[in-house]
Amino acid sequence: MQVWLAMRRDAVVMNITILCGALLVVGLLAGCGGKADMNPITPPPSPGPRAVIKTKFGDIHIKLYPDVAPNHVRNFIQLAKSGFYNGTIFHRVIPGFMIQGGDPNTKNSLHKELYGQGGPKDENGNPVLLKAEFSDIPHKRGIVSMARANEPDTAGSQFFVVVEASHFLDGKYTVFGEVTKGIGVADKIVSLPRNDRDLPNERVEMTVTILE
Repeated sequence: MQVWLAMRRDAVVMNITILCGALLVVGLLAGCGGKADMNPITPPPSPGPRAVIKTKFGDIHIKLYPDVAPNHVRNFIQLAKSGFYNGTIFHRVIPGFMIQGGDPNTKNSLHKELYGQGGPKDENGNPVLLKAEFSDIPHKRGIVSMARANEPDTAGSQFFVVVEASHFLDGKYTVFGEVTKGIGVADKIVSLPRNDRDLPNERVEMTVTILE
């Protein structure tokens, strides 16, 4: 009887040992990926399209607003990727207001009288003009907005960076982005000596890169 009880006890101990071992293996498997598969880690949301304007004074980082002005953002990205903006300058600077650039005419330093009049053209040489996408986003410091002629639907490639709040522009110009880093670079550019047409005496060329 004692021998039988001892054997029975040994069998119980062995079964418990096997069960514990099985549970340990299952636990290890879950830790190696089983549990992760049941509860996948959600990747962080994409920061969305961004642009970096490189100048000799430093870089201006811009977060673009495709949900606010989809056509303007699409146009800006396409132009930047094609190299359209590279070699253009900030041709208009007004302290306490903004810096403006993006005119392809400014690549030519010999025809300054044409600065501010250029923009993208289609395959037939006709100006590419964008329909306005006004929003309720205020023109606060750091906002990036599109320049245009007197009529609303005349934006093309020229844009400006607001260095001081300019709420008189609200609802009248298309906001399509905001500076997230490097607003101090815009401060340096807007403070440059300039002529009576607000053209800086010093050329500040840009190179625009898109990050997506």
